[in-house]
Amino acid sequence: MPRSSRSPEDSCDQPENVAHVSREVRPRRIIQRGRNICRMTEAPLSNATWITCLACFLRTRAHRVLFNTCRYKLFIHKLIEKAGVLILCAFGFWMFSVHLPSKMDIWQEDSIDSPLQSLRMYQEKVRHHTGEIQDLRGHLNQLIAKLQEMEAMSDEQKMTQKIIKMIQGDYIEKPDFALKSIGASIDFEQTSATYNHDKACSYWNWIRLWNYAQPPDVILEPNVTPGNCWAFSGDRGQVTIRLAQKVYLSNLTLQHIPKTISLSGSLDTAPKDFVIYGVEGSPKEEVFLGAFQFQPENIIQTFQLQNQPPRTFGAVKVKISSNWGNPRFTCLYRVRVHGSVTLPREQPNSPHPKRD
Repeated sequence: MPRSSRSPEDSCDQPENVAHVSREVRPRRIIQRGRNICRMTEAPLSNATWITCLACFLRTRAHRVLFNTCRYKLFIHKLIEKAGVLILCAFGFWMFSVHLPSKMDIWQEDSIDSPLQSLRMYQEKVRHHTGEIQDLRGHLNQLIAKLQEMEAMSDEQKMTQKIIKMIQGDYIEKPDFALKSIGASIDFEQTSATYNHDKACSYWNWIRLWNYAQPPDVILEPNVTPGNCWAFSGDRGQVTIRLAQKVYLSNLTLQHIPKTISLSGSLDTAPKDFVIYGVEGSPKEEVFLGAFQFQPENIIQTFQLQNQPPRTFGAVKVKISSNWGNPRFTCLYRVRVHGSVTLPREQPNSPHPKRD
């Protein structure tokens, strides 16, 4: 730079001018230095910027590629999973469609057959109950007719009809297979001896002409009058009755005279405890049919026999073990044996006697 000329006049002002010039020169130098530095660094900065942008671009593309790859992988995995689920659903639907029709057919057959069977059972029950109702209706009509007849009759007619039935033997209204008139008889070998009393004999000059004592077969006849009975000694005895034919035994009836017409005024000769046996076979086999007690207040009593399982018998044994207090003899007036020739449909369940 050219040097400036200095005058003596200006010597006094030199320090101020120097200071002012120095102040102006320093900013300029600083600005120039800054410009030089900018020019020097401008070229390297531009190169770095391009490299940085390229790196960012490459990194972005790499991220996008990686992202797309991961997305494709996830998509493929999801697709595989959904395809597996679809395959399983299709296989299950196929199995269901194959096996369901047969099961549906079976279910339909069962659902149809079971109501049909129940309907048939109900029909059978209805028919059975209808028959029972008809039978009951018939019995009810019979009872109504009898009640109407009884209402129409007076007390005297009722008593007369009851006495006639008792005399004729229709009071029991059961067939009697021990009637002498139809072929029944007494097995004397298996029967106790008849009680002999002096008053029952006829004498002429101390000679006995005949005996008025009744034989055992009098109990097989319907004539029940005082004295017309079979008597045996003491209170223990037995009688064996050969029936008219083999019978499925069901009941046995004993009959005694009432106390009102008894000559002694008591019924001590009536049997009390007795046992019934069915007899069958050539080596005579005895089958227990029941043990009973006769109550003399009821002159006719029917006892139900224990013939179960039902068997046919050709003979009946009545074994008496006590009477009602007479120590000398016991009297039997009439014995009836009831049953059926064919196998009965309904068997009695109660062994207790039925008293009329």
